[in-house]
Amino acid sequence: MLTVGIISLGCPKNQSDSEVLIGRILESGMQLTADPREADAVVINTCSFILDARKESLDAVKEMAREAKRRRKNQKPLKIVVAGCMPQRYGEKVREMIPQADAFIGIDELEKIDKLIAKLCGNATKTAGENAPVPVSVTKRPRYIPDYATPRARLTLPHIANVKIAEGCNHGCAFCAIPGIRGKHRSRAIDDIVAEVKTLVQANGVKEINLISQDTTYFGMDTWKKTRVGKTTKVSSEEGDSLATLLRALNRIRGDFWIRVFYTHPAHWSDELISVFAKCKKVVPYVDIPLQHISDAMLSAMNRETDGKYIRDLIAKIRKGIPNVTIRSTFIVGFPGETKADFEELTEFLDEQKFDRVGVFQYSKEENTSAALMQNQVVPAEKVRRWNASMVLLQKISRERMRSRVGEKIRVLVDEPGIARTAGDGFEVDGVVYVPKTLPVGEFAEVTVTGYKAYDLIAK
Repeated sequence: MLTVGIISLGCPKNQSDSEVLIGRILESGMQLTADPREADAVVINTCSFILDARKESLDAVKEMAREAKRRRKNQKPLKIVVAGCMPQRYGEKVREMIPQADAFIGIDELEKIDKLIAKLCGNATKTAGENAPVPVSVTKRPRYIPDYATPRARLTLPHIANVKIAEGCNHGCAFCAIPGIRGKHRSRAIDDIVAEVKTLVQANGVKEINLISQDTTYFGMDTWKKTRVGKTTKVSSEEGDSLATLLRALNRIRGDFWIRVFYTHPAHWSDELISVFAKCKKVVPYVDIPLQHISDAMLSAMNRETDGKYIRDLIAKIRKGIPNVTIRSTFIVGFPGETKADFEELTEFLDEQKFDRVGVFQYSKEENTSAALMQNQVVPAEKVRRWNASMVLLQKISRERMRSRVGEKIRVLVDEPGIARTAGDGFEVDGVVYVPKTLPVGEFAEVTVTGYKAYDLIAK
C-alpha cells in the first residue's frame, strides 16, 4: 500500500482542489500521512496568484527535496508531485523553475493523481529511461470542475464546508493572472450543488456552507443566451440559472445552518440578489465584495468594469436592502499610476464608508498581465508607506466598530474551545469571538458581548 502526503497551499478554492486530490488518493486504496518521513510520495498543491504565493510554493518543494535527500539507501525514494496553479500557469517552463519535482499536473489532471503516483512509485530503482523529461500534464484551456460525484475528503473543520459552485473567470482585471490559470468561467448545475449541500448538512452535520468560486455573482451567467446586435452583445437570462436562484434552492434545504457567499464581483450585483440576501434566512447577511479601489482613474486602469459612482450607489443599495449587513472588501494600493490624489481618495472613501472588514494589499507586478507592462510603476517603499497609512486608519475604524457592539446579544458558531464567530465573520479571514470554553464546538450559541480587541470580540 502506497503512503502519500499532501501539502495544500493558497486560498479556499485551492483547498477545494486538494480535497479532490485526497479523495481520489483514498478511493484508490492508498493511505495518507502527515509525516513526510513515512511517505512514498508527496503532492504539493501550489498557488501562483502573486509572488509571495509562488515563493511559499517553491519553499515547500525545496523542503520536500531536502527530505528526499535524507532518505537512506535502503529506503524507497520520495517522489515529489507539484500540482495545481504553478504547472497550469507555466506549463513546460515549470521544469526549470522546480527541478526537484518528479512530475507536474495541472487543473484538469487532478482526478488522475492516483495513477500518476502509482506509476512514479512503481519505478523504485533507476531505469534506462531515467533521463527522460519530467512529465508535465496540463491542458492549454482548463475545463475541469468537480461535481457531487467527485470523491473528496474535507480539509475544513467538521462543521464547515467549502462548496465550489463554479471555476474560472471571464474578467480581464489588469492585475490578475487567474483567467490565464483557471480558464473561462464554468458553472455547476444547481441540482448538483443542492445534492452536495443536502448531504453535507443532513448526513454530515455541517453548520456552515461557504460558496466559493473566482466570481460567485457570475454563477449561471455563462449559460445565458447571448445575441449579437450590431457591434454589441446582449445577454438575456431567460429563466437561466443565477446566484439568486441557487441561493433560493439552498435555502429550502432542511436544517439549521449558515450559507455564506464569498468572492462577489460588484459588476454583477442586482436588485434581485440583494432581495434574496435579505429574504433567505439561512443566507447570512455577509457581503464579500472586493472593490480594489474607488478612484475612477484607478478603476479604469485596473479594467474593473465599474466606476466610483457605481460602487458608492451599490454599497448604499446593499446597506439599505439587507438588514444588519456586514460588508467585507479588499483594496489594492500602489497600482501603476496611482497618484497621491488617488490614494487620498481611497482613504477618504474608507473613512467615509467604515466597512466592517477590510483587507489592503500592496500591488504585485505579475507577468502576463497588462498591468505589468504599464508605465509609472510605484516604487516599493511608497507601496509600503501607503499600506501602512491605510492599515492605521482601518484599525482605528475597526476598534470603533468593535467597541460599539459591547452589550449586544449575538448568535455565534463555535469553532474550537473558547473561539467562535458571528454571521459577519468568515472563517480564517475575519475576526473571532472569544467565548467560554464550555460552549460545545460545532454548535450555535447565544452570547453577550462584554469586551473587544482591535478586530475581535469578547463575550459570555
